[in-house]
Amino acid sequence: MQNEAPVSDLIAPPEVRPPVNGSNNGHENGAEAGSEPVAVETAPVEALAVEPTPSEAASGSGHGVARDPDYEPPRSAISEWTITILLLLFLTTTLVQAFVIPTGSMEDTLLIGDHLLVDKLAYAPSGPISRFLLPYSQVKRGDIIVFRYPVDIRQTFVKRCIGTPGDRIRIINKQVYLNGVRLDEPYKYHKTDYIDSYRDNFPSEPNLTVDRRAMEMLVNNVVNGEVVVPPNTYFAMGDNRDSSLDSRYWGFVPRENIIGKPLIVYWSYDAPTDDLNEPSLSARHVVDLGEHFFNKTRWRRTFMLIHGYPIH
Repeated sequence: MQNEAPVSDLIAPPEVRPPVNGSNNGHENGAEAGSEPVAVETAPVEALAVEPTPSEAASGSGHGVARDPDYEPPRSAISEWTITILLLLFLTTTLVQAFVIPTGSMEDTLLIGDHLLVDKLAYAPSGPISRFLLPYSQVKRGDIIVFRYPVDIRQTFVKRCIGTPGDRIRIINKQVYLNGVRLDEPYKYHKTDYIDSYRDNFPSEPNLTVDRRAMEMLVNNVVNGEVVVPPNTYFAMGDNRDSSLDSRYWGFVPRENIIGKPLIVYWSYDAPTDDLNEPSLSARHVVDLGEHFFNKTRWRRTFMLIHGYPIH
């Protein structure tokens, strides 16, 4: 899954002051027009409203001018845009972040080309005060989670949380059993009919090369034929069960790797994985957008909310 998202001094215009005692000195006006804008990064705007410019301080012309204490100078267009950009930057790096789905491991819940907004506060550690103000929650079974891939944290994955700390997990002929109970999973899809000895009967002896973390899981966390999820970790699987690189192949998701959970599909475009995996927009993808934007956009998925499915 590819991160899609990702300026800035707030500038206030110089204040033009009326001449004192009828003075309309050309030198003073020229200095006023040419004065540099005042940076407001550390001083409040109200304080700048009565502060003389450098030319006024040198000539003393700013003293004795009556002022309305409630007067605030209008913000310039640059100031307005700067504030907007700062707010957007704050929101996209702290509250939500945009991602795109490049592979089909979560089909048909999430499709290749779905562009998501991810809530980064949902699972954030709560502080002594913020826990009463912000909607923090624990990761629950059935939640769709976005996380740093344990094998390579530069990559971002999205899967469904199947097991939380202490849970026992076993798969028999494609059917998941959680704590000894067969799960009802209306969200999952099996797109192959054959039974794979490892993928569909888990845990068992791997029939392909798996990551060392998966081998450690099979050696250290299997009790009576079930995988037991250790503290501060989670067992995650893709909804496209037969085509998902998930905890069966690379082990548990550490709690600190979890970024958040997807909120909404704000745009869905039918594009190939190769185009979506590019670090930047390729010329081929730009041409494809120009030619097929309207007929390849999945309009019915626009602004579609994303929900987990409670697993008990």
